[in-house]
Amino acid sequence: MLPPNLETPQEPPQVVATPEPQPVTTGKEGRDRISGIGLWLRDVLISVVASILIIMFLYQPVRVEGTSMLPRLEDHDRLFINKFVYHFESIHRGDVVVFHYPRDPAKSYIKRVIALPGDRLRIDRGMVILNGKMVDEHYVPEEFRDTKSEAEMVVPADAYFMMGDHRSISSDSREFGPVDRDLIYGKAVFVYWPTRDAGVVE
Repeated sequence: MLPPNLETPQEPPQVVATPEPQPVTTGKEGRDRISGIGLWLRDVLISVVASILIIMFLYQPVRVEGTSMLPRLEDHDRLFINKFVYHFESIHRGDVVVFHYPRDPAKSYIKRVIALPGDRLRIDRGMVILNGKMVDEHYVPEEFRDTKSEAEMVVPADAYFMMGDHRSISSDSREFGPVDRDLIYGKAVFVYWPTRDAGVVE
């Protein structure tokens, strides 16, 4: 007896995905791409080196020792000073500057410029009177003021009267007199450490 005919189920036709042709990079295109990356790396390297040189030659990191410039500058704050700015511009009232201590140039002090050469300065129970007008010293908190007075004086030519913002504890021009211009070697610019104090010095 012949076996019954068995119908074999037809499998659906298989769909084979044909890969799309990939773009072929020619030798010239490859070289151009590598050349572009090389130029980018070169520019980045030049930028990094230039930044380092600017910091090394224009700016100097210093550490604050003491609390005479509270509240803006705290003991052990680290900041950058600009060593060349005063070669190109004048020193202004209110600038925070670094200078060699007049009584011992091996030491450095950081204070605020209060009066310029030729200014008439008087201090009346802690209040600064400059050229006949009281100075609004917003950078000195009330709790840091003192009641000391100074007789009127004229700041000598090529010298600057310096004071710390924490008036009650600061050793400054009220004690050692105006500071000669050639002792001033930098302007405080930016606190970089600790991060809680980071920012521009004003």
